[in-house]
Amino acid sequence: MDAATWALIATSFGASFVEMVEAVTIVMAMGYTRGWRSAFTGVATALALLAVVTSIAGYALGRWFPASLMQFVIGGLLLIFGLQWLRKAILRSSGLKAVHDEEAIYRDEVEAAKAAGESRGQLDMFAFMVSFKGVFLEGLEVVFIVITFGLNAGDVPAAGLGAVIAAIVVLSLAVIVRKPLAMIDENALKYGVGLLLASFGTYWAVEGVGVFRAGRAPLEWPGGDLAILALLVLWLLLSRVFVLVLRRPPGAASGRAVSEEAG
Repeated sequence: MDAATWALIATSFGASFVEMVEAVTIVMAMGYTRGWRSAFTGVATALALLAVVTSIAGYALGRWFPASLMQFVIGGLLLIFGLQWLRKAILRSSGLKAVHDEEAIYRDEVEAAKAAGESRGQLDMFAFMVSFKGVFLEGLEVVFIVITFGLNAGDVPAAGLGAVIAAIVVLSLAVIVRKPLAMIDENALKYGVGLLLASFGTYWAVEGVGVFRAGRAPLEWPGGDLAILALLVLWLLLSRVFVLVLRRPPGAASGRAVSEEAG
């Protein structure tokens, strides 16, 4: 495999890993507090719906959009998506946003589960709905990244492979440690994935500008795929500049930090 394929797998793995860790935290809180049967039923229902969404979205994007238009649209979406991740990473690194804490999220979910009251049926609807929502919403982001990366790179299997490896690793760790995966530095991982998403998004969005030219042929970057590395360095340097500019003084009040958002 060439470097571009490895980068595709790594990006898909990193993004999927982060989303799956968050989904597992929610499911574990529901399973240990409300019961595994209802939690797993919610997970299975979410996965079934995600399979349908994946099939429809993949078919529509692959058949109805010309290559340059797909690059432009998907590249733009990936760029926006990546910049959102980078924004949060910059705020966390500069001390203006609370770091992502899986242990705290787990405790909040457990408290909510306990406060929901007893279930009167065989299926605990609270555990079912919370597990379904967590897996479906986090899974949508995984599906989006796998499909968009795979189609634009012309290698859906490689993108899918990254997601499958992430699922195996996360589930294996969850079974082994039997608690939220707080030992993983999600903040650094999200920073890296945000850089990759922004770099690939910029690369493909600029290529897709060719849709507005006669013939609709995609534009070509100088150096081909090596331009992605240059974009990665550029986004890293820009992000570090923003961190330095926004960084709070050492004695600043902690209350000014932006509260942690979902994701």
